[in-house]
Amino acid sequence: MQPYFYTFQEFLAMGKHGVYVWSCWGLTVMVIMGFILYSRQQRQAVIKQLRVQQARQQQTRTRKHVTSTRQ
Repeated sequence: MQPYFYTFQEFLAMGKHGVYVWSCWGLTVMVIMGFILYSRQQRQAVIKQLRVQQARQQQTRTRKHVTSTRQ
């Protein structure tokens, strides 16, 4: 069994298809990293919105409780 590439440079060149192959790999990695970063950002935004919503609900409950005990 003989190796297809004898040197690292031949491996990078990929039989003159290296530019296409490595650019596809690079683009794929960039898109995946973009999705990861976007998802993390969205997650943080949702958590922030939920905290604000929970604080508002807590304030509403407190106001109702204070109002009902004063009557």
